[in-house]
Amino acid sequence: MTEDSRPDPDAILRRIQAETQRESRARLKIYLGFAPGVGKTFAMLERARELAAAGEDVVVGWVDTHGRYDTAALLLGLEILPRRRVPYRDRELQEFDLDAALARKPGILLLDELAHTNAPGGRHQKRWQDVEELLDAGIEVHTTVNIQHVESLNDVVAQITGVRVRETVPDAIVDRGDEVVLVDLQPEELLVRLREGKVYLGEHAERAARGFFRRGNLLALRELALRRAAERVDVDVQAYRREHGIAASWPIGECILVCVGAAPASARLVRAACRIAAGLRAPWVATWVERPETTPLSARDREQLEENLRLAETLGASVVRLVGARPSEAILSYARENSISRIVIGKPTHSRWRDLWRGSLLDEVVRGSGPIDVHVILGDEAVAPLRRAQREPEVLDWGGMAVAAALVAAATSVASAAWRFLALPDVAMLYLLVILVAAVRWGRGPSVLAAALSVAAYDFFFVEPYHTFAVSDLRHTLTFAAMFTIGLVIGTLALRIRRHERAAVQREQRTAALLALSRELDGALDEGAVAGALVKAMRDVFGRGAAVLLDDREQGLAPAARAGDVPLDAPELAVARYTYERDEPAGAGTDTLPGARVRCLPLRSGPESFGVLVIAAGREDGFRHEDRDLLEAFARQGALVLARSRLVEAAQTAAVRARTEELRSSLLASVSHDLRTPLAAITGAASALRDEGSGLETRERRELLATISEEAGRLERLLVNLLDMTRLESGGLEPKREWVPLEEIVGAALTRLEAQLAGRDVRTEIPADLPLAFADPLLLEQLVLNLLENAVKHTPAGTEIEIRAVARESALELEVADRGPGLEPGDETRIFEKFQRGARAGAGGVGLGLAICRGIAMAHGGSLHAENRPGGGALFRLTLPLLEAPPGAPAEPAQGAA
Repeated sequence: MTEDSRPDPDAILRRIQAETQRESRARLKIYLGFAPGVGKTFAMLERARELAAAGEDVVVGWVDTHGRYDTAALLLGLEILPRRRVPYRDRELQEFDLDAALARKPGILLLDELAHTNAPGGRHQKRWQDVEELLDAGIEVHTTVNIQHVESLNDVVAQITGVRVRETVPDAIVDRGDEVVLVDLQPEELLVRLREGKVYLGEHAERAARGFFRRGNLLALRELALRRAAERVDVDVQAYRREHGIAASWPIGECILVCVGAAPASARLVRAACRIAAGLRAPWVATWVERPETTPLSARDREQLEENLRLAETLGASVVRLVGARPSEAILSYARENSISRIVIGKPTHSRWRDLWRGSLLDEVVRGSGPIDVHVILGDEAVAPLRRAQREPEVLDWGGMAVAAALVAAATSVASAAWRFLALPDVAMLYLLVILVAAVRWGRGPSVLAAALSVAAYDFFFVEPYHTFAVSDLRHTLTFAAMFTIGLVIGTLALRIRRHERAAVQREQRTAALLALSRELDGALDEGAVAGALVKAMRDVFGRGAAVLLDDREQGLAPAARAGDVPLDAPELAVARYTYERDEPAGAGTDTLPGARVRCLPLRSGPESFGVLVIAAGREDGFRHEDRDLLEAFARQGALVLARSRLVEAAQTAAVRARTEELRSSLLASVSHDLRTPLAAITGAASALRDEGSGLETRERRELLATISEEAGRLERLLVNLLDMTRLESGGLEPKREWVPLEEIVGAALTRLEAQLAGRDVRTEIPADLPLAFADPLLLEQLVLNLLENAVKHTPAGTEIEIRAVARESALELEVADRGPGLEPGDETRIFEKFQRGARAGAGGVGLGLAICRGIAMAHGGSLHAENRPGGGALFRLTLPLLEAPPGAPAEPAQGAA
């Protein structure tokens, strides 16, 4: 067994781990259909009855009969879990009870409609999430799903039917199914069932027949379901072959492989393979085998090879670059692993002597193909004369050759000095050592030179007759030949090793570049950072300038921030727009606008396009096939991260929108009540004055007028709070600061609330020498006013309210304390949020006053905190920064400010 044909230990380990995981986890069986009504639930229940009759523990978790008698009849005799009742708005919904299923833990659980969205209040949002938890708990699940609910096919289904399916199932769940049963039905028969009322009832059936259930839609959906089932079967077949070590190709479906070379005649092979694949309606692959141990192709032949591969890509082939010491083994190995049914290869044009010396690729492929058909086609006859692919000439290492000659001279000197103690074979071994060192260290050229010089020195100095190149004993001729041959062989092997090493280093560099880019992109927090990482990767890996153009959704393509070191003039922008609109590479090295100074790649992930990656073209336009693969990998990774950032942005926007809607609902609910109360009082009092004004006494009239005035003031304060909160959220609240004493601010607030504070003991402790505050007096008064109003709302008459002020090292502190019910745990921060009131709050209110207080405090660079007082009650502490003098003002306040 050769080293290349040995089983991969890592692959064996992965297979064993997969088998162990598959055996230890619960099974998932999916009944797949292409439309409602094909009989998925019916088939699942029929099988469940068979299993129950065989003694299996089968329980029905959820099955929707849709009013069909035949389906409901199959439930008779099966254990059915009670359904969970969920109150939702003004009705009661029935849902699958996950906790009851986990507690019951049956052997097999039937759970219909895998794509169902659960009612609010459940543990999971989707039913497939319930299935995952059931499987993790060791419960085998049988379920049903239609092809239009598979996430990856959502756009395709919408394009076919014109209906966007909202309930979808991730592809990973369908792929996880241990068994996928396709429930099929002729579309005509399904339409008959629809007309007979066996799918939908009444108007629903008529509406479905006019929309989703058109025959063309059903045919297309059926094809999607059949293709999905076929793909699943193919995956199972490939897994079975890997598990059982079956290397022979199974020609279940047609697939064409064409062998492409660097000769112009390969273009005809590509076109012939394209015609064969089109006639068989089969996929096809173009491949080129790179041999690391050989000299690289010349620039001319490399360009021809890239042209042939581009032609194959243009005609619809998948291009695969293989690496192997023997091209025939690499081709046949790929063909067997990928179920290739036909191989297209060129007819040899070289002499038979070359086949005898190097071996025949055609003969090796034909003899090793087994059941695979081999098509031998003559190359393009228009290409004359046919020529062999040329390799780049090997560059001689003159320094190494000089060192090799010096080593031979040194070995000759050592052997001459120790000639008395050495036998002739010992001298030969010394020269062989020199040849080996030269081959390993400097390659084939110096090793061949060392072999030739060693033979000459050995003959001249140590073989009789001495100091001549004549040989008296012909037996030494074999020694000379062996020394030279060994030098040639060792040099060739060393050269191959060095080329393999160079190829391995290149692969490692590409892998390291991908890893470095993935790490850079993983830390990118916005689109500008993603674009910057891509540009840096282009510069580090390819040594080329690059730029990233992103779709900003308003102005079209625009250069990304911090990403671009390539001048983008009108021609370059035109290439980028073409790439973005057509979703295909363009520019240098492509068939579209090849004379451009840049090469453009689309940044696309799934159905969404995010922009274009622009790379500067080199002088020689050196985009080789492996370079293109790496470029596409970079672009693909960048697009995935851009998609992730857009999704994060969309999620944040959705969260903000949801929060806004929640706040709007809370605002409407709270404000509507708080606005109606004073308006109702004002309206009632005004109506009494209007209707019975002449008959009212003076005292009653004054009471009604006082009610109107008081409620109008309450309404005004509510509207002021709403306006202040709007200013805070929009960033329009800019304090107009000046030097003010806290005593005046507190006094003004107490005066405005004199009526509300009646019956309460208000105590103030403000030192006379308290420093002045540098603040907006109107905003600061509003803050104190809101704190006092809050204290009034939550303290009964007869209780005390304390106001204290004190100066610290670098701050002024103002405390407003009461003896009300105090704060519940968690209220210390929650009460400062919009539309939030304390848990012990018994009074009404919108819940904006304290939020406005904190906003005003933060606008002044201070803070506002709440805590419970010892002995009961709440304490609010305002902290403002203490400044010696305002910016641009004198250190001492004006005389009139005191």
